[in-house]
Amino acid sequence: MYYLLADVQRCVPTVLVQAISSVDSIFTNTTSYILTADGVSQGNATALTQTLSSVLSIYLQLQGFFEVLYEDVVASWYIILIGLFIGMLLSMVFIVLMRWLAGIMVYLSMAILFLLLGVGTFYCFWYWKQLEGVEGSDEALEFSTNLLSYLRLRTTWLIFGCVLGGILLILLLITICLCNRIRIAVALIKEASRAVGHMFSTLFWPIIPFILEILIVLIWLSIALFVSTSYMNHFTVVDAPSDFTLANGTTCEFDTFNETYPNTTARCQFAEYALPWYTVYLQFYNVFMLFWLVNFIIALGQMTLAGAFASYYWAFTKPQDIPAFPVVYSLWRSIRYHLGSLAFGSLIIAIIQLIRVILEYVERKLKGKADNKVVQYIIKCLKCLFWLVEKVMKFINKNAYIIIAVYGKSFCSASQEAFWLLLRNILRVAVVNNVTDYILLLGKLMVTALIGLASFFFFTNQITIVSSFLGIPDVTYYWTPIIIICIGTYFIAWCFFSVYDMAVDTLFLCF
Repeated sequence: MYYLLADVQRCVPTVLVQAISSVDSIFTNTTSYILTADGVSQGNATALTQTLSSVLSIYLQLQGFFEVLYEDVVASWYIILIGLFIGMLLSMVFIVLMRWLAGIMVYLSMAILFLLLGVGTFYCFWYWKQLEGVEGSDEALEFSTNLLSYLRLRTTWLIFGCVLGGILLILLLITICLCNRIRIAVALIKEASRAVGHMFSTLFWPIIPFILEILIVLIWLSIALFVSTSYMNHFTVVDAPSDFTLANGTTCEFDTFNETYPNTTARCQFAEYALPWYTVYLQFYNVFMLFWLVNFIIALGQMTLAGAFASYYWAFTKPQDIPAFPVVYSLWRSIRYHLGSLAFGSLIIAIIQLIRVILEYVERKLKGKADNKVVQYIIKCLKCLFWLVEKVMKFINKNAYIIIAVYGKSFCSASQEAFWLLLRNILRVAVVNNVTDYILLLGKLMVTALIGLASFFFFTNQITIVSSFLGIPDVTYYWTPIIIICIGTYFIAWCFFSVYDMAVDTLFLCF
């Protein structure tokens, strides 16, 4: 631990302590510096003092900046919750409207997104032009904790305009190229909309796997912290004579040393607190179980949704033949009959992910020690290879779970059938998956953009009716709650639209 005088009221990090300790090396190292009669070069001492002052100043500025951000979140917490709730309602409204007007909603969401990007691009370039000639607007971009200072610079708005314009152009070109194929995806989304409309409980199913994954991560963190802090006393031999059995520095047992070697001047002395040699292996095992359990929960969630949507597709008379609780029945079937398939499929993914972690670990260990370019190149290639293998296996597993939920086959036979089925329809699969993902991404971006725009208008007091009713929180940076609301809204929309994605994949394999 490090201590300062009480009137400083600050905690000094290790990096500053190490920097301060380097002063001693300057005072004592006579080979690197020209010493005066006082024992140290005045120029070097001044430069070091200035460096330490600048480092400490940046640290204190960052600390104050993050404290202000925290205070802004505390002051606007109720507005953040209201924004996230409105984002959830907007996502649900979007889904409900797609049940009847899927095609219109898809094209309307695309038009709204293009309109928002177009308006944003126009506003950025317009404001960039308005700042022309304004004092201080042509200054260069420099690091500052005052975010509002960036908005007074013309360069900032020029960058915003170019980025938004580039995104608008790219999305517009993609839409034109995929115009005909979008119709295929729209037809599947319409059918998926009907399925979700008849089984509205599927929208809330992702909450349960998410909670289970959070619990697994918390358990993993607690075990990892316990293992990483399980230090043991490490004793070594000191003052050993030349003819003694053990050499100086050899590990010894303190409790039995004197009894084992009674007639000697050697002593068993405490050296340090050290982790046991097997700690690394325990951590690898802990990480492996994290991967396995998280992938198992993901697989269970996918199979549950696939079984629910399969029950909709194969119902002769809709909605009369659809089970009353399709998600519950599908979950029961998955647990009762397919736990082995889920465990085996998730085990494969976990092994691949563990190999990737081991490669990262080896690369870090070799960094700075091995200058062999061939070894580094091989490790890079292996990392790329196993990243690709993981992506492919996740795709195969997802479709295998759908086959298992529909036909009740084992994992291996379901994987084989799904693989050959997708391979025979590779072009249709590519079109449906990519276009569906693209359309759903547009929906998520539209919901997020609307909530973000509404939050911006609220915090800038441009919605006076709502502002007078709720009250604008006293925040330093209004961008802080806006960014949190946008990120949370995108996550909520992602959860809802992931159900749609699973519905489309299930219906695609069924027909």
